[in-house]
Amino acid sequence: MTDMHLTPPKQMPISFTLPVVAIAGALAGVFIGTAQGSMPLGMVIGAALVAALAYVAVYAMDESMEKPLRWGILALFVIGGFFLGRTAGVVVGVIFGWLFGWFIYWIGFRRYRMNLVPYLTGKQVLWHYTFVVICGAIFVFLITPILVVLPLSFNAQDFFTFTPEMLRFDPAGYSLKHYRDFFTNTEWTGAVANSLRIAPVATLLSVSLGTLAAIGLSQSHVPGKRAIMAILISPMIVPLIISATGMYFFYSKIGIVGTYWGVVLAHAVLGIPFVIITVTATLVGFDRSLTRAASNMGAGPVTTFFRVQMPLILPGVISGALFAFITSFDEVVVVLFIGSAELQTLPWQMFTGLREQISPTILAAATVLVVISIMLLSAVEMLRRRSERMRGMSPG
Repeated sequence: MTDMHLTPPKQMPISFTLPVVAIAGALAGVFIGTAQGSMPLGMVIGAALVAALAYVAVYAMDESMEKPLRWGILALFVIGGFFLGRTAGVVVGVIFGWLFGWFIYWIGFRRYRMNLVPYLTGKQVLWHYTFVVICGAIFVFLITPILVVLPLSFNAQDFFTFTPEMLRFDPAGYSLKHYRDFFTNTEWTGAVANSLRIAPVATLLSVSLGTLAAIGLSQSHVPGKRAIMAILISPMIVPLIISATGMYFFYSKIGIVGTYWGVVLAHAVLGIPFVIITVTATLVGFDRSLTRAASNMGAGPVTTFFRVQMPLILPGVISGALFAFITSFDEVVVVLFIGSAELQTLPWQMFTGLREQISPTILAAATVLVVISIMLLSAVEMLRRRSERMRGMSPG
């Protein structure tokens, strides 16, 4: 006869499920209540509503009714959102309705243990999800400013805030005029052209010097490797204002302050540490016997590098190049010291726009930079995975 004590309950106790979902509902009520002018009331209503829905879904109904009940919860939140905030409320209602429809069943029917090993204790499960929540909160904290900038760049008014039309999702509140200004105004297009003139050349110098430095420092016979590595990556660690000041005084002595090559060299210095780090990481799994075999077969150092080493470390080199390009394209502090009025880069123009005229076109420029950065970082991630597959560190 089966021991009932060894069979886990199908549902969590009501004393666990209802308080947990009530806390989640109260957190959601903070946002709704604040928008309606009464945060405490929103917390109370949110906690009571979600707890009541959890009781009905988990304890008053069978699990086979999950799908229609989840649709019902979604419809309830959408209707409530419509009466509280019209179109914007409907969007929020869809998000919260789907979230709580999933969360209630996830908690009530112990689904949070499905992807965990069965021998974990309750405290270990709690710590696991606490860690996940902390990581998620950090991610939200970092990504929220970007999520705010993106819709504001489509504002039809010359404001840095959401207008009532935008909050109502009224098409009249949105416009592409800031993007038109960004792509047609000579100040902005000139700044973009300067950035595109400087960043590729600075990236080429960074990749050339950084790759050679990484290969040299990977050799076991190089004396003082740690000290040399610390010096080479110091531009990444030292505050930019200090690096910019030092570069200004040094470059002014040799007469390249305010020149194209002065800005290129300064950005190359900032990009070299990224190349060194990414190429060094790629060289960790490099098989040295391949270069020795090439030498034994008569290949010279240059041929060995381009025919043997370079194909294997290429993902790391390209990743470093992308990081160096992003650093040069986004950098503003050093170029303020080393650049000139004729060499205003895009970040410099954005800084000037904030300080002098507060032009909303900055939001469009920021959105363009964010999109470019996302595309480049996605390419970096693809190259990282390709490098791992080539070195046998992940399945193909």
